[in-house]
Amino acid sequence: MRIFLSVILVTFFLSSCVSKKEIFYLQDVDDYNNSPVSYQDITIQPNDILKISVGALVPETAKPYNRNFQGDMRQNSLEIMKLEGYLVSKDKTIDFPNLGAISVEGMTTAQLEEHIRKKLTDEGHLVQPSVTIRILNAKVTVLGEVNSPGTYSFTEESITLLQAIGFAGDLTIRGKRDDVLVMREVDGVRKVTHLDLTSSSWLESPFYFVKPNDVIVVNQNPPKVTSAGYVGDIGTLLGLTSVILSVIILVTR
Repeated sequence: MRIFLSVILVTFFLSSCVSKKEIFYLQDVDDYNNSPVSYQDITIQPNDILKISVGALVPETAKPYNRNFQGDMRQNSLEIMKLEGYLVSKDKTIDFPNLGAISVEGMTTAQLEEHIRKKLTDEGHLVQPSVTIRILNAKVTVLGEVNSPGTYSFTEESITLLQAIGFAGDLTIRGKRDDVLVMREVDGVRKVTHLDLTSSSWLESPFYFVKPNDVIVVNQNPPKVTSAGYVGDIGTLLGLTSVILSVIILVTR
């Protein structure tokens, strides 16, 4: 009986040691307490869909520069707004009413707002115009060992990597937390990085914030740590203990 209890205690001890190493996020996060957050500007990319709203000192004069949505239902439907938005072409241009083709290459939404506002003013279209721009189809794809893999849309200006993983229901117990793959395309260049979520060093990396169209891939742990140190249920624990106990009895006879 004493041997049986000893085996159970050793099993739990070993499992707890592995779990801290394999499961816990941000294990040294206290080292980053009160550290500054570096926000990044997101440049407009091909296939982005933009909602551009133009106002003016005399509101009626701005109507020709806005795409009108018909009815309240259409105004409240994000999918309809996407269909009515400005699609950024492969050559990074949009076709804007009365202004023609406008290049958005290398611009953030704030920079494009100022660019259009200046064109409307300098070319005599409107007096004291205002321009606001939002990206309507920002999305992130989370694949692999997460509870709900898929593509998730977001309307915020930016979200963090952990928020994106939260959309997917967190990593499963089999997810490899110390080697999460993130793929990103910016201005025609593909960037790939591997992040260790058990450490906190990635909090200061360019991948702390997710950018539209990022792909996050969580691979499975090797078979020897598939359970990440946790015993799935009491039956598994008793089965494992029984095997160990049988071996001990045979050896000590």
